[in-house]
Amino acid sequence: MSLSIREAVAGDEQLVFDFVRKLADYENLLHEVQAKVEDIREGLFGAPPRCHCDLAFWNNEPVGFALWFYNYSTFRGRAGIYLEDLFVDKKSRGKGIGKGLLKHLAQRCVAEGLPRLQWWVLDWNAPSIEFYQSLGAVPQEEWTVYRVSGGALEALAK
Repeated sequence: MSLSIREAVAGDEQLVFDFVRKLADYENLLHEVQAKVEDIREGLFGAPPRCHCDLAFWNNEPVGFALWFYNYSTFRGRAGIYLEDLFVDKKSRGKGIGKGLLKHLAQRCVAEGLPRLQWWVLDWNAPSIEFYQSLGAVPQEEWTVYRVSGGALEALAK
């Protein structure tokens, strides 16, 4: 039994999209997925790419993904990695695949001199929270996430 991780390449966009839908279903947010395969292709492989994706394979079978992008900390004066999505198929959980994907990203951070790896987690997702804390992740409770979208975004842009 073996785990391998590689960066997504052109032609993987359907696989990435399928993982996005599985994650949304797990989070009870499937109704919010508006993306299409073409959007994933453009995000990953457009000029310039807007995000990156690492794919996990267990015995050469695709079992999970981590979709991420670089962010920037003005306080640190350096980039970091923001993990947008992490997902492992239910049948493959408990094999170290999620940890492997996070380790892969942590290794990238260390190799590139990036001071942090961060992400959000839904507050009801106790299994994920417990998993992340077991790896040394610390919740940033002093921060509140804000979002402007839809009509409010259009109004702000005027």
